[in-house]
Amino acid sequence: MRVLGVDPGLTRCGLGVVDGALGSRARLVEAGVVRTPAGAEVADRLRAVADGIDAWLDRTRPDAVAVEKVFSQANVRTVMGTAQAGAVAIMLAARRDLPVGLYTPSEVKAAVTGSGRADKAQVGFMVTRLLGLAEVPRPADAADALALALCHLWRGPALARLRAAAPAAPVSRPAPATPARRSPRPAAPARRPAGAS
Repeated sequence: MRVLGVDPGLTRCGLGVVDGALGSRARLVEAGVVRTPAGAEVADRLRAVADGIDAWLDRTRPDAVAVEKVFSQANVRTVMGTAQAGAVAIMLAARRDLPVGLYTPSEVKAAVTGSGRADKAQVGFMVTRLLGLAEVPRPADAADALALALCHLWRGPALARLRAAAPAAPVSRPAPATPARRSPRPAAPARRPAGAS
């Protein structure tokens, strides 16, 4: 299976492609980044990211795409850009009917290093070892993209089998709203005539 990993970002969108199967050594196909200028309009930057990913999809022809799942960060602006670039990658894969795996950074780190708390250096080191490379892929975004691809290579088939085995949940529709009934007013207490004891 060939997997394209996407480490989404607006300034640098990491891309990495690996070939392999569960139980066999994975092989590097290509790794790199799509860059966009920080001062450009968001729409132009997203178009550049889309064009770059599209070119990679055409050139490498993956069987699946793995994208980092966005998680909350302190810098909201960074999260927005990451989410937007990730959505572009997901949409481009969907247009080609390619399965998409979404993984949190912790899931990727755990799959590649054995620890969900590994740092970037540890991830880069393990990617280098697992792919039999002479040096760590640069920049770090490319190494992260390769880690995503490796994660999907090992976890994707199992997740797909689980999804296929799970019965489809019925779509529940809310019951139509019924107008609220007004409760009858309590009867007013009978008035006593004035002077009555």
